[in-house]
Amino acid sequence: MKSEPNVYGIADLERGKFTIWDGVRNYQARNFLKSMEVGDLAFFYHSNTKPPGIAGLMQVIESQVVDPSQFDLDSDYYDPKATTLAPRWHTVIVEFVRKFDRQIDITELRYRFTPEELLAVKQGSRLSVTPVLDRIAEQILQTPNI
Repeated sequence: MKSEPNVYGIADLERGKFTIWDGVRNYQARNFLKSMEVGDLAFFYHSNTKPPGIAGLMQVIESQVVDPSQFDLDSDYYDPKATTLAPRWHTVIVEFVRKFDRQIDITELRYRFTPEELLAVKQGSRLSVTPVLDRIAEQILQTPNI
């Protein structure tokens, strides 16, 4: 799950302990969020930074959450087609698990994994939420010095 560290980074999650992962406005990413279940682990990926990479780990503590930003007229994520009876955007609430001692940057991830194994390494990948296969997640978590 990607976020820009200058907007909301792993340090923010560590301080606040949990957050709603709101503002996702891509249908494929939304569908990935809708498929998440309580207890699922997620990597916190810092995007739009040099270099981007995985900064830590979080866990889903609530799933199938209606994203309130779709109803907020003052939000950049307001959706005029969404209604409380038929919300268009769902998300999750995540809690902090761990900040890595070092970020696993995109160069290292591209060296270790193909785009078929890890969608985040695909050139031009703009999705803010992508699934990670269990076997790939295990390999990432075995990275030295994280």
